[in-house]
Amino acid sequence: MFRTLICALALALSPFAALSHPHIFVDTTLRLVTNASGQITGVEVTWAYDDLYSLLLLEDKQLDGDYDGKLTKAELAQLDGFDMQWVDGYMGDLYASLPAGGALDLSGPTPMGVAFDKGRITTRHLRTLPQPVDQLVLRAYDPTFYTAYDLTGGVTAPEGCAVQVQKADIDAAQARVAEALKTMPADPDDYPEVGDAFADTVQVRCQ
Repeated sequence: MFRTLICALALALSPFAALSHPHIFVDTTLRLVTNASGQITGVEVTWAYDDLYSLLLLEDKQLDGDYDGKLTKAELAQLDGFDMQWVDGYMGDLYASLPAGGALDLSGPTPMGVAFDKGRITTRHLRTLPQPVDQLVLRAYDPTFYTAYDLTGGVTAPEGCAVQVQKADIDAAQARVAEALKTMPADPDDYPEVGDAFADTVQVRCQ
């Protein structure tokens, strides 16, 4: 475990890591929430962080001191809500809109728990819509592409709702990055806002 930590820290601090994007990888699961009328009222979001970020976070918070890969209830309590302290203007890396256009402002997060299993930290939270809707478009991404969100966990919805996921065109996204970098200075702290190009598009219709 100690050797793994040293390697992880070396990678995180290396020039290669500083110049590359993304830095954090999150397996994402979305679950649509509906009311008694079958209209969409919110989205439950699950974030499963990659092994390296989970490891660095545990070290930063001095958790799992015995390196047994398990956290006590007290340690989980210390970890709970670590990613829910959102600054003003942060959109939670989840963007909602109507199919015809027009952004919908999701609420701030309601934490729903944290878990640690097989070396990975997983958190859950709920975002609610400003009003119930029958149709919804969702995209999970970090505009700066510092964090990569992958809908590995899929998208689920109650009976009566149809979910369609349009995968991102990765070739087109990479081409956009290459073109944007041509006109930007060679600064490792400066990166084009291309996160949306790598995001899948989720369309939900409930009846």
